[in-house]
Amino acid sequence: MDPRRSARHGGRGPGSRDPGGSAVTDFDPAAAAAGATERILADTLHGAHRGVVVDSPPGAGKSTLVVRAARELAAEGRRLMVIAQTNAQVDDLVIRLAGQDPELPVGRLHSNDPDPYDKTLDSLANVRKSAKAGELAGLDVVISTAAKWAHVQGVEPWPHAIVDEAYQMRSDALLAVAGLFERALFVGDPGQLDPFSIVGAEQWAGLSYDPSASAVSTLLAHNPELPQHRLPVSWRLPASAAPLVSAAFYPYTPFRSGTGHGDRRLSFGVAADGSAYDRVLDEAAESGWGLLELPARHTPRTDPEAVRAVAAVVRRLLDRGGVATSTADAVPAPVTADRVAVGTAHRDQAAAVRAALVELGVTGVTVDTANRLQGREFDLTVVLHPLSGRPDATAFHLETGRLCVLASRHRHACVVVCRAGVSELLDEHPSTEPVQLGVTVKFPDGWEAMQSTWERWSEHRVVWRP
Repeated sequence: MDPRRSARHGGRGPGSRDPGGSAVTDFDPAAAAAGATERILADTLHGAHRGVVVDSPPGAGKSTLVVRAARELAAEGRRLMVIAQTNAQVDDLVIRLAGQDPELPVGRLHSNDPDPYDKTLDSLANVRKSAKAGELAGLDVVISTAAKWAHVQGVEPWPHAIVDEAYQMRSDALLAVAGLFERALFVGDPGQLDPFSIVGAEQWAGLSYDPSASAVSTLLAHNPELPQHRLPVSWRLPASAAPLVSAAFYPYTPFRSGTGHGDRRLSFGVAADGSAYDRVLDEAAESGWGLLELPARHTPRTDPEAVRAVAAVVRRLLDRGGVATSTADAVPAPVTADRVAVGTAHRDQAAAVRAALVELGVTGVTVDTANRLQGREFDLTVVLHPLSGRPDATAFHLETGRLCVLASRHRHACVVVCRAGVSELLDEHPSTEPVQLGVTVKFPDGWEAMQSTWERWSEHRVVWRP
């Protein structure tokens, strides 16, 4: 995140102080979130600028904001197009929008692939599907992916657009669709993974239009006067997690949890058996974080010992009958397999964990890479640390967004599985990213985020020995 943007993001964050220097203690999360939303909608519906940018931390309600903005624009008779980055995101937005406003005509623009959209859409009477934009242009709202919109031609531009997950959109993708709308609301999470590119981007570094840069960073570089807002509350992350995630990954756009300490509880129906797996689960249930530390060792990427440890933690969680309570007056709910996720840095690691879970008789648990876990939430997550067992700390493994995604998917607790030696590894591999002219230095960098999170997780360490 560019430090120079911080001054343009109003509001105060966690641990902030008022001008007199005293700590802010009367924070009302619901009021803060509502106030931010009203300001965003005012700029979107009545502002004079052609664009509005909204930064959102994990679980702050990006999709809720997008759906509300779409409904309010449509209610004022302003046709709009919505741009998302994946088909899953598009289908989710269509289902949410159609469910909240069954009378609103919604278009789902899809590809010509054999199975182009979620079949759930077929049961929604107010949703029309087509592979041709011209057949949907008269509807109040039309939603599709950036890739599909890039091929749309010969239609009248939409007065408004909403770009969802705008930080995951490359600037060349924005350029390809910019002629389709007159004004736009850009909503995204600046702490998540950068836009994906299958080719190296060094040749464009420092150019005024870098096609590999995010749509938002390029937009703001050329239009610094655009209104910028942030959503100040995460409704997903508990009070135990929000301070660390905010400080490590969002130092200039801080946020707070929508719940307080003690509002959420994780308990087990079966007592611990004394194993390291049960002890780390108890630590995570008590504090929100748990670190299962294996002996220091350089290992293959699919470290068999670490993979079995991850699978064993999940097995014990399910065997012990985990129960989650979201608020003081909420009914406790069982933590079933579909409410648990395992996050890894690489696809082969995810495949190895899936195989290990099958061996233990576990099904229904989501196991995937950080890239595929973006935007999702679970009651409890188990993370295989990106630096576990590595002899080096590469730029890929120090990617800030990857660690941010892995550390911010949970509503109750997160267990990190890692081999000892991360601090020493970081000391041996200091950050050496080259400084390039015309390129804003990204902060926080991955090295610092790795260090700060590891120091915190080490306070909740449970040592595992073979």
